[in-house]
Amino acid sequence: MSQVSKVFYRGENDEFMVVIQSPEEYRRYKKDPSIPLVDVVDSFKVFVTRKSGTQGIIDEASRAMLENEFGTRNPDQAIEKILRDGEFQEQKYTYKSNYDSTNDTMGARVPH
Repeated sequence: MSQVSKVFYRGENDEFMVVIQSPEEYRRYKKDPSIPLVDVVDSFKVFVTRKSGTQGIIDEASRAMLENEFGTRNPDQAIEKILRDGEFQEQKYTYKSNYDSTNDTMGARVPH
């Protein structure tokens, strides 16, 4: 099972998201914002969900989007605001490790 932790921020025009390394590091950062961002975030990218929520398609936010929403073109400053004021979310993904047959009536489909 794989796990993705992120912080989601609803802006005036768009919805933004930052992927974090672990819930524990994020909780530490919330208590002590002097912890370096490199210890908290998975990458220094701000994603935009285009009002589709955290389950929809995500794109990397442009510097113009950051400027319009956060008043800065600097991704680090936008990330700090998202971590400070955003909502923590965690998703668990499960994948099948064994592949099942999709159509048993078709036989082996190999030359005999």
